[in-house]
Amino acid sequence: MTFELNKQVNLHIIPNDKYKTVKILVRFATPLQAELSSKRSLLASLLETNSLNFPNQIDLSKKLADLYGASFDVSVSRTGNHHYLTVSLNIINDKLVPSGISVLEEAVEFLKEIIFHPHIKDNAFDQETFDREQANLIAYIESIFDDKQAYAAMSLQDLFFLNNKNQRTPSFGNIQDISNETSEGIAAYYHDMIHHDKIDILVIGDVAEGYVTRCFKDFGFTDRPSINSELFYVQPLNNVIQQKSQVLPVIQSKLNIAYHCDIYYYDDLYFPLMVFNGLFGGFPHSKLFLNVREKHSLAYYASSSLDPFRGLVTVQTGIDRTNRDRVLRLINEQLRDLTLGKFDMESFEQTKKMLINQYLLSLDNQRALMEQEYLYLNVPKARLSQKEWIERMNQVTPDLVQEVATHINLQAVYFMEGEKE
Repeated sequence: MTFELNKQVNLHIIPNDKYKTVKILVRFATPLQAELSSKRSLLASLLETNSLNFPNQIDLSKKLADLYGASFDVSVSRTGNHHYLTVSLNIINDKLVPSGISVLEEAVEFLKEIIFHPHIKDNAFDQETFDREQANLIAYIESIFDDKQAYAAMSLQDLFFLNNKNQRTPSFGNIQDISNETSEGIAAYYHDMIHHDKIDILVIGDVAEGYVTRCFKDFGFTDRPSINSELFYVQPLNNVIQQKSQVLPVIQSKLNIAYHCDIYYYDDLYFPLMVFNGLFGGFPHSKLFLNVREKHSLAYYASSSLDPFRGLVTVQTGIDRTNRDRVLRLINEQLRDLTLGKFDMESFEQTKKMLINQYLLSLDNQRALMEQEYLYLNVPKARLSQKEWIERMNQVTPDLVQEVATHINLQAVYFMEGEKE
């Protein structure tokens, strides 16, 4: 059930008696802009650390303990052309605490404190907190270079989105922009976000809709203008394949590949796309795993993944430096086989069963259900019943998977070459 608290501020209540906890999510959404990603990432760190009335992490931790051990975090993410800053709070159900105590009411007051009373004085965030969180965020981004698999994935993204800075920039921003931020500048952006972002509050658990609505009725947000921004990022197919190689001090080389795909979330071919990915590299019985890794022993790992909001299919492999060309050729052979319908029915049926199992498991996960509900707001046609979803998956035929494979076109190749011994 959805209730409008203010213009572009909506409360979504998802009653579900399977859980002993109640999860609350407050999401700020705005069109993706490279220059804002760093601001929002740093702001998320500041909001999570303390507030005006809980000026240090000890005070904040004590308050969470008073809420019967509630867990709390603030994070940033993106989907397609949208950037999100999300405040999340997980609390125990009121039915499990002494009579007369409302953890939900106290939790709503806590969220008001975090969201509307950050540690800002004289139009600037507390300088000591700002300096610490700025340094921590920079150190975190620098540490990504040490995770060579993550670094390879980011480098491939740079190639694929070469002509779009917004999509190239990670959701957490970049070191240069974060280094240039000031406590005054982030405080000014905080006020801008509070008054202009689209807000969705989601509550899931064993709750009464009327009671939750009363708790959030005067939460504190104001009306805001509508944001007209298409969720899906559509990039034209490029005739030039982007390639980049780097020699780095690693034992295991990384060969990552990006493909353009014009099939998006819940398009007509979306279910066949999921099956395609499972057969290509999404599961242990996939072609990449069985042929590149197992049969030819050319990879330590080999898998594929989808981004159905940006038209992107990626392949990730860990290989010996001397096998680059052989592995690249073999990967493209697996794709060609799928376009020709060269896959056995046993693997095809197994893939559909595993996708159905994944879907059913997601229905038992509170956070997954909330994210699913949030996507429904942007993609209403995705709102299917469990029966409808399974039927759609079972309707996928080998011919449809073959058709999907013809929509997958090579666009970028990134190779992290290990140094010679």
